[in-house]
Amino acid sequence: MSDLEKLKRRLLADPDVKAEYEAQAPEFALARELIAARVRAGLTQDEVAERMHTTQSTVARLESGRSMPSMRTLTRYAAATGTRVAVRLESPDPKRGRRPTVV
Repeated sequence: MSDLEKLKRRLLADPDVKAEYEAQAPEFALARELIAARVRAGLTQDEVAERMHTTQSTVARLESGRSMPSMRTLTRYAAATGTRVAVRLESPDPKRGRRPTVV
């Protein structure tokens, strides 16, 4: 186990930290999807930005997971990476016994 994994495990042992981490899960999942689409397309952030008619820093911000982009922005990012946006609403995981986070 790496030092980073050990630190994450130790931090997530705190219930308050764990709750905040889980609350941000949708943003981080979206960020992973954006990055994966760009990598599959073989593009750099600069190339995606050019195709979206925006800046590399805007693309970096989208991929950071710190904010939830609009559907319009997601559609532009998808077009730039040769993909499409698909939205899915899911039931909460019954094993975890909690309601989904509303974002």
